[in-house]
Amino acid sequence: MIVSFDLDDTLFVAEGKFATEKQPRFPYNLIYRERLRMGTVELMRWIRSQNIELWIYTTSFRSQGYIRGLFKCYGIRLDQIVNGERHAKEVQAGRREAMPSKYPGKYKIDLHIDDDVSVAQNGRTLGFRVALVGGPEDGWTERIKEEIEKVRLQKERIEHAHQAR
Repeated sequence: MIVSFDLDDTLFVAEGKFATEKQPRFPYNLIYRERLRMGTVELMRWIRSQNIELWIYTTSFRSQGYIRGLFKCYGIRLDQIVNGERHAKEVQAGRREAMPSKYPGKYKIDLHIDDDVSVAQNGRTLGFRVALVGGPEDGWTERIKEEIEKVRLQKERIEHAHQAR
């Protein structure tokens, strides 16, 4: 199973408007200025403990090294990163028609977490699953865990149905 997260306004949030994780220790706090939404570290550790692949899928052009480095400061290993550059090469890939800003189906991502309603609308149209997060809500991590469990259960049912044939 693969779960991906958007960065801006999903995991990277405005300090003061949102509760945030503690900043990385010096000197990393000078390099990584973005602040993670409170609960991100615990949620990602739980995802890793469930043997679920953990991806970042962002439209930003931050380098993969930068993104990996930031999460490494929190002890989180990422399996894959799709940034704006990779998306342009692999999804848009010279097509004349504009592709959606994110297309998790291309990468067989089972659940994408984002704050953008248009990504969820594209998911309904193009057949990929999106869980939305919004403002500084309490309990967002529990809601995402529940969504992950729903997807896992659905995948298990499909596997059992195929095995029964």
